[in-house]
Amino acid sequence: MIDVIQKVVADEPARSQRRFGLIVIGDEILSGRRQDKHMSKLIELLNERGLSLSWAKYVADDPGQITATLKESFASGDVVFSTGGIGATPDDHTRQCAALALGVTIQLHPKAKELIAGRIQSTAEGDPIKADLNTPENQHRFKMGEFPMGSEIIPNPYNQIPGFRIQEHHFVPGFPVMAAPMMAWCLDAHYKDLFHQENWAERSFIVPKGVESALTPLMERVEANFPGVKVFSLPSVGDASKGGVYAERHIELGIKGNADLLENAWIALRAGTFELGYGIHDII
Repeated sequence: MIDVIQKVVADEPARSQRRFGLIVIGDEILSGRRQDKHMSKLIELLNERGLSLSWAKYVADDPGQITATLKESFASGDVVFSTGGIGATPDDHTRQCAALALGVTIQLHPKAKELIAGRIQSTAEGDPIKADLNTPENQHRFKMGEFPMGSEIIPNPYNQIPGFRIQEHHFVPGFPVMAAPMMAWCLDAHYKDLFHQENWAERSFIVPKGVESALTPLMERVEANFPGVKVFSLPSVGDASKGGVYAERHIELGIKGNADLLENAWIALRAGTFELGYGIHDII
């Protein structure tokens, strides 16, 4: 049986081989003036496609921080989504920092120029002054199409002002209404071969008044005995508004991994919890 499990794990591509990460850029997130909606949306988009988010980072509108963060993520080999900072105002640094992190220059992308020009014309509403591409105001708008050399366009269905992608990094606006469909497009256009590669599943139960230090040896033993299975615990001090076992201190204890490997680990985790003298409350 162990030989069969080890063969299954060896034959299937590990989820960690293609990690997905998120960088959220913006002082407004760190100051609390705005609440981040990008991470929950990206998690939703990934989960719908049988994928998962491996990490997320929040970065200020600081060129040094942005450049350092991007240098690290470019070197990681991960698939990364970056939101915010790709406009043309003084606090938008992402485009320039991405180029600096890669050691390349930025230039106006021909397709981006075309799309931005189209947006200017469509919003001019027949006013020849507003439609004049040579005005200082409109020339400044073209800066939103200046991307690191070698970049590809990410279409923006909301207002046609594109994002860009380079070295498996995908740069989209900080506005969730724009970012969400752009991230979905990137996944569907470039990573469909990774969708639902693994029959991933997760199961858990509540341990009323559970103590993590007492459960940790059991968790370690289950992981050691069942390769490819991860054990997790989510402690809570309780929430009186939820009532029942959730009102008092408890731990949500569970396992996740390939669904074909979970059943025996699930039995062992439950049996071990009972052996420690704890009760179990099944999550419905």
